[in-house]
Amino acid sequence: MTGVRLAVGIVALEFAAAVTGFVASTLLPVVAADLGARSSLSLLIAGSSLGLFVALPLASRVLARLGPRGTLAAGMIAYLGGLFLAAMARTAWMFALGQFSAGLASGLLAVFGISSAIRHLDDRLRIRVVAASSAMWILPALVGPAATLGLEHLVGWRWTLLLPVPFVLLGRFLVVRAARGSGSLETPRPLLRTLTVPLGAACVVFSNGLWPLALAGAAITVFGMIAILPAGTARLRPGTPAALGAMVLFAIGYFGADSLITVLLTSGYQVSLGQAGIVLSAAPLGWAVTSLVAARFTTPRLPTAGLTLTALGTAAVAFGGSFPVALAAWTVAGIGVGLAYPGLYIRATTADGFTAAELATAVITAECVGQLLGRAVGGALGSSGTGLLTSYALFAAALTAAAIAARPAGSR
Repeated sequence: MTGVRLAVGIVALEFAAAVTGFVASTLLPVVAADLGARSSLSLLIAGSSLGLFVALPLASRVLARLGPRGTLAAGMIAYLGGLFLAAMARTAWMFALGQFSAGLASGLLAVFGISSAIRHLDDRLRIRVVAASSAMWILPALVGPAATLGLEHLVGWRWTLLLPVPFVLLGRFLVVRAARGSGSLETPRPLLRTLTVPLGAACVVFSNGLWPLALAGAAITVFGMIAILPAGTARLRPGTPAALGAMVLFAIGYFGADSLITVLLTSGYQVSLGQAGIVLSAAPLGWAVTSLVAARFTTPRLPTAGLTLTALGTAAVAFGGSFPVALAAWTVAGIGVGLAYPGLYIRATTADGFTAAELATAVITAECVGQLLGRAVGGALGSSGTGLLTSYALFAAALTAAAIAARPAGSR
């Protein structure tokens, strides 16, 4: 029964993540214009990821000291405070600080929930949870951008930013309540080594055109990632390390492209914000629907095939130059993720010789490092007009590398 309650909580939390993602991406051009932050996109899009990653080494320590209920209370205070700070922001820095606090709150519970899922859910139920979680993006993908734009028109972007609050509160409450008997994580995260990742990403975010600082920040981030992920990840050693490496590259390419797509279409191709919102929905919708099928028919080669499709779709979005091409290409990209993600996720969280907490922190680290790098580098490059195309070329290259890394061990 604990497993079922936990599965329901994880699925509910994914629905909250979908609502949050669509609200943030749809409002990005409006927020950037209102705050005069078109040249500081990396500040607007990387704050939550920075906060989440700073929280990862702190999560086990907070849980050990406060317990699940205390951690939930602390997380809720940090989340609500951060979101209200972002909603009241008058500068890009204040908005980024609010997003950082909200991301910090998310990270406090992320490792606890996923490690509990690995302990309580067998592989068959876990892959169904992955598929059901992907399906939670269908409704937000269909109505999220339109509802966000309608609400923004009625009450402004600041009140609209608070739309995800009820869904986030419900999802986090369900996960913590279901997993409250699990105890704390087995081992604390290494504090200083883990913090090198957000430190490096912060250098990229705040480089403001200083390329030596941006390159140094990217190098620090990669060094920190190699230090905290399981041995062999950087070399793509067959098995779990290779799957984690593919997860990092996938997150760089897909989440980086997703975070900037409304800006690319509205400023690069003069598409209306409403049309950009339709394109924004295309990939998550394709991902969600395809995952429901792919979860039943996973094969070792499916992740490679899916990531190849995503790489092609991402490149076509950037260089297609029109709304119909962007819509078709981003749909294809989402279908590719739907084919690849269930099998890749199970491969990355199933291995002998690792504890549940180690697998949970490894897969969260892989995705978060990728998101952090993709959004930080993409935001830094995308602050100029031509830099958007450069960003998308980089994202497509990362997805191509992910497809190669995801190949079955015997074919590499």
